[in-house]
Amino acid sequence: MSKKTSTLAESKEQPGAASAKSTDARLAPINARLTPEAKIELHRKMVRIRRFEERSLRAYQAKKIGGFLHLYIGQEAVAVGSCSLMGPNDHVITAYRDHGHAIAVGMELNPLMAELYGKATGCSKGKGGSMHYFDPSRNFWGGHGIVGGQIPLGVGLAYGVKYKGLKGAAMAFMGDGAVNQGAVHEAYNLASLWKLPVVFVIENNGYSMGTSQARSSAGELAKRAEGYDMPWGQCNGHDVYEVRACMDKHLTLAREKNQPSTVEIDTYRYRGHSVADPDNTYRTKAEIEEYRKTKDPIEVFQRQLLSEGVLTEALIEKIDAEARAEAENSAEFAEASPFPTPDDIQKDVYWESDNPAGRKSEGRLFFD
Repeated sequence: MSKKTSTLAESKEQPGAASAKSTDARLAPINARLTPEAKIELHRKMVRIRRFEERSLRAYQAKKIGGFLHLYIGQEAVAVGSCSLMGPNDHVITAYRDHGHAIAVGMELNPLMAELYGKATGCSKGKGGSMHYFDPSRNFWGGHGIVGGQIPLGVGLAYGVKYKGLKGAAMAFMGDGAVNQGAVHEAYNLASLWKLPVVFVIENNGYSMGTSQARSSAGELAKRAEGYDMPWGQCNGHDVYEVRACMDKHLTLAREKNQPSTVEIDTYRYRGHSVADPDNTYRTKAEIEEYRKTKDPIEVFQRQLLSEGVLTEALIEKIDAEARAEAENSAEFAEASPFPTPDDIQKDVYWESDNPAGRKSEGRLFFD
């Protein structure tokens, strides 16, 4: 997996210069303002994501979950660092590896696990599954299964923010493989042309499904933004401080100047593309273990907070135990929840069907 030195296009306004070292990122204004309680909460969210994902894997292996299951294990600092910067008018949209983002924006574990089980108490009423988490109340717009299909929608969210005259931004997350999709480039073009407040976030875990970036994508992914007259930046995704420092600069640019930009965050996933895929057919166990040993985002942040005197070993154990219990409780909740009924298949499809008093169209909405 190729790791690049972070740079920005020299001809552009520079929202995030060369990638900060961990110690420098810790001193960035956005991080220097963090209270000890806020730092602990960042750590807690990463641990909750990890334990939720591990519990969902066991449920999948027990045949409780059907379809696909794309785990976020190893990438926790990206979603938590980015979403921790959200203001009231900021929005998030992402691809099918969406569990981490959902928890990062504040969704509860019970409806998330129930959705994996296909139960009616799920966040999408059991109809979406792993790839289609949603929570409009938290400005979280999914969860999309089509590679790159969410990026034009992210541009639409940014358009809505600007149209309403609000100070906010849309973060449109994608994987490294999605950057080669035509719809992504069309979205780049419109965002730049219309000066929309969007940050395109490339979560580069090094592999487009099972194909390494070196074999599938030419050049530096973030640098492609230059072709659309957009600033771009890169940072390391195993350090939540660095993610926050980098993303804060780009989000500020979007909110204050309606300037779209692209950020490439180098990260890594420990499991296969989905849990149905073998972990080690296209990479070695040694590669995975090396990253786990030196760059695990939870371990990195724990060491930082221990050195700052924010965390103690006892508190680490307490947070971990609580996260494991919460994940286990979510599985019990999902197990006890009912499945959707056959009649539910025609609900939440058309607004007019669910609100017949306000219907204005004629004709049939469904066919047998």
